[in-house]
Amino acid sequence: MNGKDIKATLGKNIKFFRFRMEYSQADLAEKVDISITFLSNIERGLKFPKPEILSRLAVSLEVEVYELFRTQIVPENSRDLVNRLAEDVSKNVNMTLHRVFKQYME
Repeated sequence: MNGKDIKATLGKNIKFFRFRMEYSQADLAEKVDISITFLSNIERGLKFPKPEILSRLAVSLEVEVYELFRTQIVPENSRDLVNRLAEDVSKNVNMTLHRVFKQYME
């Protein structure tokens, strides 16, 4: 597994465990004391956190650090469902934020 694969696996697993805990990115970022942007970049496999941040992520997600790197954390037949769920949640959050913002700007 190369560095790009490791970052991608880490990001997918963090996202999976975050959904399992019913945390938004803002919730988890606050618990770990990192920016939402940095967390988003980790989840998308673009950035790799320092060891102390990995430890705080694991504690906040109630898993061991090694679980963040497991390649089969989500059963193969569930991966599409998790990805679709993540997309749906993101779309709904964005639409809701847009409506609220529009309401207050009128």
